[in-house]
Amino acid sequence: MLVLPPELTHRQATACLGMLMQGLKVHREPGVVVDAHALTAFDTSALAVLLECRREALSLGKSFSVQGLPSGLMGMAGLYGVDGLLAPAT
Repeated sequence: MLVLPPELTHRQATACLGMLMQGLKVHREPGVVVDAHALTAFDTSALAVLLECRREALSLGKSFSVQGLPSGLMGMAGLYGVDGLLAPAT
């Protein structure tokens, strides 16, 4: 499982994306789950990071899901029409 930090805004986006990409390189399971429970401060950069992580996971032949996505971020995803791409982990 990959874990998001408590804050993911434009300021942290590049570092966070780098961390997630490193995690994907060593992730051996067929499905990637991102844990967003700790995420409390975010902007649209968080969506960009999650979508890029998803793109990379899918390119590696892995499924992708997010658990614990804050309702505010899910609302933002809905406004941009990408909420279906960030399906909760089952």
